[in-house]
Amino acid sequence: MSSNGFHVHGPHDHAIEHVVEGHGDHDAHGNSDAGSGVSMNRIAMFTAILATVGAIFSYMGGATQANAGLYKNNAALAKAQASNQWNYFQAKSTKQSLAELARDLAPADRQSKYDEKIARYEAEKKDIQKDAEKHEAISKDWDKQSDEQMHQHHRWAQATTVLQVAIALAAIALLTRRKWLERTMYGVAFAGVMIGVLAALHI
Repeated sequence: MSSNGFHVHGPHDHAIEHVVEGHGDHDAHGNSDAGSGVSMNRIAMFTAILATVGAIFSYMGGATQANAGLYKNNAALAKAQASNQWNYFQAKSTKQSLAELARDLAPADRQSKYDEKIARYEAEKKDIQKDAEKHEAISKDWDKQSDEQMHQHHRWAQATTVLQVAIALAAIALLTRRKWLERTMYGVAFAGVMIGVLAALHI
């Protein structure tokens, strides 16, 4: 309240001023740090931003890990289909070999019948081989995509971890009010964001 032009501070006025000024930080000699309140507010806001970005990175890390598992499963299915086709190819090869043996043992007037079977088996084998190779190529492609997603997952995980370290440094900086900790926090946070950018770019 005011009296004869002088402002008289009540206890609640001091409390409000401390909140507005960031608790009116004092150093070891009792000197007030006028800029500390702004610094504390900046760190608090920066921490909230880091937590939000970290949550996004964590989500992306989980998504890429799930994709890696799905793609690896697709690769296994394609590989199984390729294996089935190769087994089918082997069965046709066995039949072709038996037909060739029967032809060689058969009288000359019956060999043409076996020649037709051998030619049919050879044509069927070519189709089966193409199908098997196609499934093998699909399997390799899914494997490649799975590896890429897993690499990206590791990048997101690294970025999330570095941001968590930055948040921890922010908490310590708020408690100790050390400028070097605040600068370190910004540096670590920048590194975390850059790793996140590498993950987004698939690097």
